[in-house]
Amino acid sequence: MPLTGNTLPFGLRDVKLTPIKTDGTLDTANKVDLPAARTFSFTDAEDFETLEGDDSTAASHGKGPLVEWDLEGGGLSLDVWKVLSGGTITQTGTTPAQKATYTKLVTDSRPYFQVEGQAISDSGGDVHCIVYRCKADGNLEGSFENGSFMLTAASGHGFGDTVGLTPTNKLYDFVRNEAVTAIV
Repeated sequence: MPLTGNTLPFGLRDVKLTPIKTDGTLDTANKVDLPAARTFSFTDAEDFETLEGDDSTAASHGKGPLVEWDLEGGGLSLDVWKVLSGGTITQTGTTPAQKATYTKLVTDSRPYFQVEGQAISDSGGDVHCIVYRCKADGNLEGSFENGSFMLTAASGHGFGDTVGLTPTNKLYDFVRNEAVTAIV
Protein backbone atom coordinates (compact mmCIF):
# COMPACT_ATOMS: atom_id res chain seq x y z
CA MET A 1 0.00 0.00 0.00
CA PRO A 2 1.56 3.36 -1.01
CA LEU A 3 2.24 5.91 1.69
CA THR A 4 -0.65 8.30 2.29
CA GLY A 5 -0.89 11.57 4.20
CA ASN A 6 -2.12 9.90 7.38
CA THR A 7 -0.81 6.97 9.39
CA LEU A 8 -2.50 4.99 12.15
CA PRO A 9 0.21 3.70 14.52
CA PHE A 10 -1.02 0.99 16.86
CA GLY A 11 0.81 -0.58 19.77
CA LEU A 12 4.48 -0.63 20.60
CA ARG A 13 6.54 -3.29 18.83
CA ASP A 14 10.11 -2.49 19.81
CA VAL A 15 12.35 0.04 21.59
CA LYS A 16 16.13 0.20 21.24
CA LEU A 17 18.64 2.37 23.13
CA THR A 18 21.94 3.25 21.48
CA PRO A 19 24.75 4.71 23.62
CA ILE A 20 26.51 7.81 22.32
CA LYS A 21 30.31 7.85 22.49
CA THR A 22 32.24 10.81 23.88
CA ASP A 23 32.97 11.98 20.31
CA GLY A 24 29.22 12.23 19.66
CA THR A 25 28.90 9.18 17.40
CA LEU A 26 26.50 6.31 17.99
CA ASP A 27 27.93 3.21 19.65
CA THR A 28 25.89 0.81 17.49
CA ALA A 29 27.94 -2.18 18.68
CA ASN A 30 26.38 -1.70 22.13
CA LYS A 31 22.77 -0.99 21.09
CA VAL A 32 20.37 -2.66 23.55
CA ASP A 33 16.75 -3.77 23.45
CA LEU A 34 14.28 -2.53 26.07
CA PRO A 35 12.76 -5.92 26.97
CA ALA A 36 8.96 -6.21 27.04
CA ALA A 37 8.69 -2.52 26.06
CA ARG A 38 5.37 -1.15 27.32
CA THR A 39 5.68 2.62 26.94
CA PHE A 40 7.67 5.06 24.84
CA SER A 41 5.98 8.43 25.19
CA PHE A 42 7.33 11.79 24.09
CA THR A 43 6.40 15.46 24.18
CA ASP A 44 7.81 18.22 21.99
CA ALA A 45 8.43 20.92 24.61
CA GLU A 46 10.03 24.32 25.01
CA ASP A 47 10.24 26.82 27.85
CA PHE A 48 9.28 30.37 26.94
CA GLU A 49 10.17 33.66 28.54
CA THR A 50 7.60 36.43 28.17
CA LEU A 51 8.08 40.16 28.41
CA GLU A 52 5.09 41.69 30.12
CA GLY A 53 4.40 45.30 30.94
CA ASP A 54 1.72 47.95 30.66
CA ASP A 55 -0.91 45.26 31.34
CA SER A 56 -0.01 43.30 28.19
CA THR A 57 2.44 40.75 26.83
CA ALA A 58 4.94 42.49 24.58
CA ALA A 59 6.98 39.49 23.42
CA SER A 60 7.66 35.80 23.92
CA HIS A 61 10.92 34.02 23.21
CA GLY A 62 11.66 30.29 23.36
CA LYS A 63 14.70 28.92 25.18
CA GLY A 64 15.18 26.11 22.66
CA PRO A 65 13.18 22.97 21.84
CA LEU A 66 13.62 19.65 23.58
CA VAL A 67 11.78 16.38 23.90
CA GLU A 68 10.45 15.09 27.21
CA TRP A 69 10.27 11.28 27.10
CA ASP A 70 9.24 8.33 29.28
CA LEU A 71 10.13 4.65 28.90
CA GLU A 72 8.75 1.57 30.60
CA GLY A 73 9.67 -2.06 30.02
CA GLY A 74 9.31 -5.39 31.77
CA GLY A 75 12.05 -7.03 33.74
CA LEU A 76 15.51 -5.85 34.68
CA SER A 77 18.08 -5.63 31.89
CA LEU A 78 21.51 -4.73 33.28
CA ASP A 79 22.51 -3.57 29.79
CA VAL A 80 19.55 -1.15 29.63
CA TRP A 81 20.25 0.08 33.17
CA LYS A 82 23.87 0.79 32.14
CA VAL A 83 22.80 2.81 29.06
CA LEU A 84 20.35 4.82 31.18
CA SER A 85 22.51 5.48 34.22
CA GLY A 86 26.18 4.78 33.44
CA GLY A 87 28.03 2.36 35.68
CA THR A 88 29.63 -0.96 34.79
CA ILE A 89 28.68 -4.59 34.40
CA THR A 90 31.08 -7.26 35.66
CA GLN A 91 30.65 -10.93 34.76
CA THR A 92 32.34 -13.65 36.77
CA GLY A 93 32.23 -17.41 37.16
CA THR A 94 31.43 -20.19 34.74
CA THR A 95 28.28 -22.22 34.17
CA PRO A 96 26.47 -23.14 36.36
CA ALA A 97 27.81 -20.45 38.72
CA GLN A 98 27.91 -17.37 36.48
CA LYS A 99 27.21 -13.99 38.02
CA ALA A 100 26.61 -10.57 36.44
CA THR A 101 26.87 -7.54 38.72
CA TYR A 102 25.84 -4.01 37.80
CA THR A 103 27.73 -1.38 39.82
CA LYS A 104 27.04 2.36 39.93
CA LEU A 105 29.69 4.54 41.58
CA VAL A 106 29.05 7.99 43.01
CA THR A 107 31.48 9.25 40.35
CA ASP A 108 29.50 7.72 37.43
CA SER A 109 27.43 10.28 35.50
CA ARG A 110 24.46 9.43 33.33
CA PRO A 111 25.47 9.13 29.67
CA TYR A 112 23.78 10.33 26.49
CA PHE A 113 22.01 7.85 24.21
CA GLN A 114 19.48 7.66 21.37
CA VAL A 115 16.01 6.09 21.64
CA GLU A 116 14.15 4.52 18.72
CA GLY A 117 10.66 3.09 19.03
CA GLN A 118 8.58 1.19 16.47
CA ALA A 119 4.80 0.92 16.12
CA ILE A 120 2.92 -1.03 13.45
CA SER A 121 0.55 1.14 11.40
CA ASP A 122 -3.02 0.02 10.71
CA SER A 123 -2.75 2.02 7.48
CA GLY A 124 0.15 -0.22 6.38
CA GLY A 125 3.84 -0.43 7.17
CA ASP A 126 5.12 0.99 10.42
CA VAL A 127 6.22 4.19 12.14
CA HIS A 128 9.52 4.78 13.93
CA CYS A 129 10.15 7.62 16.34
CA ILE A 130 13.81 8.50 16.94
CA VAL A 131 14.77 10.93 19.72
CA TYR A 132 18.35 12.18 19.49
CA ARG A 133 20.87 12.80 22.29
CA CYS A 134 18.77 11.73 25.25
CA LYS A 135 19.70 11.77 28.90
CA ALA A 136 17.78 10.09 31.70
CA ASP A 137 17.69 13.22 33.84
CA GLY A 138 14.51 12.15 35.60
CA ASN A 139 13.97 9.18 37.88
CA LEU A 140 15.13 5.64 37.07
CA GLU A 141 12.65 3.34 38.76
CA GLY A 142 12.14 -0.31 39.50
CA SER A 143 9.96 -2.10 41.99
CA PHE A 144 9.94 -5.67 43.28
CA GLU A 145 6.40 -6.46 44.42
CA ASN A 146 4.67 -9.63 45.55
CA GLY A 147 2.70 -11.17 42.70
CA SER A 148 3.91 -8.65 40.08
CA PHE A 149 6.51 -8.51 37.36
CA MET A 150 9.23 -5.95 37.83
CA LEU A 151 8.95 -2.94 35.53
CA THR A 152 11.86 -0.65 34.69
CA ALA A 153 10.87 2.99 34.11
CA ALA A 154 12.88 6.06 33.16
CA SER A 155 12.22 9.64 32.12
CA GLY A 156 14.37 12.39 30.72
CA HIS A 157 14.96 14.82 27.90
CA GLY A 158 16.21 14.70 24.33
CA PHE A 159 18.40 17.67 23.49
CA GLY A 160 19.00 17.08 19.78
CA ASP A 161 21.99 15.97 17.75
CA THR A 162 24.00 19.17 18.14
CA VAL A 163 27.44 17.87 19.13
CA GLY A 164 30.04 15.47 17.85
CA LEU A 165 31.83 14.98 14.58
CA THR A 166 28.87 15.62 12.25
CA PRO A 167 25.94 17.18 14.11
CA THR A 168 22.63 17.07 12.23
CA ASN A 169 20.72 19.45 14.55
CA LYS A 170 17.88 16.89 14.56
CA LEU A 171 15.73 16.84 17.70
CA TYR A 172 13.57 13.90 16.62
CA ASP A 173 12.32 12.09 13.52
CA PHE A 174 9.10 10.29 12.66
CA VAL A 175 9.82 7.77 9.91
CA ARG A 176 6.98 6.09 8.02
CA ASN A 177 7.85 2.89 6.18
CA GLU A 178 5.58 1.46 3.49
CA ALA A 179 6.69 -2.02 4.57
CA VAL A 180 7.32 -3.02 8.18
CA THR A 181 11.01 -2.39 8.88
CA ALA A 182 12.69 -3.66 12.04
CA ILE A 183 14.89 -1.30 14.02
CA VAL A 184 18.38 -1.95 12.65
